[in-house]
Amino acid sequence: MKYYGVRTNYIILNGKSSATIPGLLISTLPSITKPKIRTEVEEIDGRDGDIITTLGYSAYDKEFSIGLHGQYDVDKVIKYFDSEGTVTFSNERDKYYKYQITEQIDFERLLRFKTAEVKMHVQPFKYSLEDNKRTFNISGESSITIRNAGNIYSKPKITIYGSGMVYLTLNGVNALALNIDNNEYITIDTAEMEAYKGNTLLNRYVSGDYNDLYFQIGKNILSWTGSITKIVIEDYSRWI
Repeated sequence: MKYYGVRTNYIILNGKSSATIPGLLISTLPSITKPKIRTEVEEIDGRDGDIITTLGYSAYDKEFSIGLHGQYDVDKVIKYFDSEGTVTFSNERDKYYKYQITEQIDFERLLRFKTAEVKMHVQPFKYSLEDNKRTFNISGESSITIRNAGNIYSKPKITIYGSGMVYLTLNGVNALALNIDNNEYITIDTAEMEAYKGNTLLNRYVSGDYNDLYFQIGKNILSWTGSITKIVIEDYSRWI
């Protein structure tokens, strides 16, 4: 990987470091903050106080400053930020967020004053860069153990290879039934509540509640009945 000068701060967008972009500086990094909890407040006549219902964590914005120096190439800078996907910040170098850039960057200001602000819209959770995917080759087993090392429950992506009807149980709770006939494998994306193979949706081959297939903090036991040859689990640890 070719680097252009010595830089203290950096970001990585979809696996590509800002340090590889000629003349691009990451002047400041966003603060490490906790996402806001969405709530619903209900007031009832005749009752003191109110009822607060939590609705989950909100996506939010991370802002940071960029600059130009030396022999910069602004077209490469523009192309670099014309993206969405995953981002890692150098003050959290072992984690990544899922992001989109929803507000235009003032590149005219960047050219005139050699500085500009970037606002990234990130989803509330962050994931491990080093330990985010595990593959289990199954040969006679009927359960596997996996640990969510994060600080909040996770909604993993689980790919099941096998055949026929497969019934999944997580931590002793019946979760999903999958019909893998003629499909070779089915991927269960519990965060998106979708089942698919490649680009083909396979929700009709799955029954049960996707919300039952979440990993609590710490040890989790995934067990099954049916014919399974391999299991691939991604994003099984997450943090706020």
